[in-house]
Amino acid sequence: MSQEFFSGVSNRILFGGLESKDPLTYKVYNPDRIVLGKRMEDHLRVAVCMWHSFASGGSDVFGSGTFDRPWLASGLDPLAAARSKLDAAFEFFEKLGVPFWTFHDRDIAPEGRTFAESAANLDEMVDYAARHMDRTGVRLLWGTANLFGHPRYAAGAATNPDPEVFAYAAAQVKLALESTKKLDGANYVLWGGREGYDTLLNTDLAHEEKQLARFLTLVAEHKHRIGFKGLLLIEPKPHEPTKHQYDHDSAVVHGFLARHGLDGEYRLNIEANHATLAGHSFHHEIAYAVATGMFGSVDANRGDYQNGWDTDQFPNSVEEVALALFEILRGGGLSTGGFNFDAKLRRQSLDRNDLFHAHIGGIDTLAEALLVAAEMVERGAIDRLRDERYAGWTDELGKSILSGGATFVDLERRVALGNIDPRPVSGRQELLENMVNQEIWTAASRAKADATAAK
Repeated sequence: MSQEFFSGVSNRILFGGLESKDPLTYKVYNPDRIVLGKRMEDHLRVAVCMWHSFASGGSDVFGSGTFDRPWLASGLDPLAAARSKLDAAFEFFEKLGVPFWTFHDRDIAPEGRTFAESAANLDEMVDYAARHMDRTGVRLLWGTANLFGHPRYAAGAATNPDPEVFAYAAAQVKLALESTKKLDGANYVLWGGREGYDTLLNTDLAHEEKQLARFLTLVAEHKHRIGFKGLLLIEPKPHEPTKHQYDHDSAVVHGFLARHGLDGEYRLNIEANHATLAGHSFHHEIAYAVATGMFGSVDANRGDYQNGWDTDQFPNSVEEVALALFEILRGGGLSTGGFNFDAKLRRQSLDRNDLFHAHIGGIDTLAEALLVAAEMVERGAIDRLRDERYAGWTDELGKSILSGGATFVDLERRVALGNIDPRPVSGRQELLENMVNQEIWTAASRAKADATAAK
């Protein structure tokens, strides 16, 4: 391996506890701590993404890059720069102590002058990444293809009005999916970076739906053809960069997949920031995916409620994440998915160590949220109140309605006879919200007591 990039961090980040004064320690995240019978690391399956952390220079629409990323400098040999980028990335993964990483094809391998050159670059860099993975033990949570950055994809990839662009995107995804299999990836993600429209005046919605359905069918067919055992995941997003994205939210994606007979082939990769952009909560999107059997994985990055765009910030709200984890734990937990930090530093965070501070804070937020969610599951109080609210559906009337035995005529007859005269019942929302807060406060008090006892 080349010279260390993060030379300011000499050792692996370890659990230090709440009393630790060292900012380069975890305050809550203890990988080996047992929660509900499973190691904390195995519950969360944390991943770091290449895209925002190493392939981005910190630019935005108002200014050029500010980050110290020497491999992004102009004039470098593209493959040598790509190797330097991966060297720094795996140094970071290893020192941070995370079990997984994620990438777009163009994050790790430069685009060539021809498709054949791009394919050769990807092959070489996948082999290079495999050697790093063997050395460090870091595994691949998922791979994906960048079908949005190149000018050819200005009008979308699968939904582009030009069939040649569709064909090029298909070829690119074929290689990215095969590369993910070669690296033993647990999943493959598709997100429609530009699969949407800017104006309906030049858009044939029906035609683009057919194109997108055909593209997703081809991906699923190739997955089976090559024997890839991981899940195929789709990441909902409502808008940005287009005015309207076809993968608007979890329900829209689920409906699209069911409409085209693909709901057995795909699951959802839920991003917190995309949920709020769609007018939902992160909790809602997770709950919907779990309830419908569509849950797959998570991109753990939040938005800023004062901004109307995808700010991709590291999570810092225990309550927001705990509610999502509560639904995940109730649904059986993560299987092949994980919590991927598809988040980026603020443009003024110029120190190389800022990348550690951002991830440490985000991972600690996940860890504390897991403890809160686990307490909510173990106590069962929220589930009991929820079950009580729907208890009538376990009685004869409720069963006959859901089984199809009761018709409108039957129900009208019962009501007319005076046998049914319902009264409103409290939903007890405020009580439930207080119970969530109590679990947060209890977890914080317990952690403080544990820290005091350890002194």
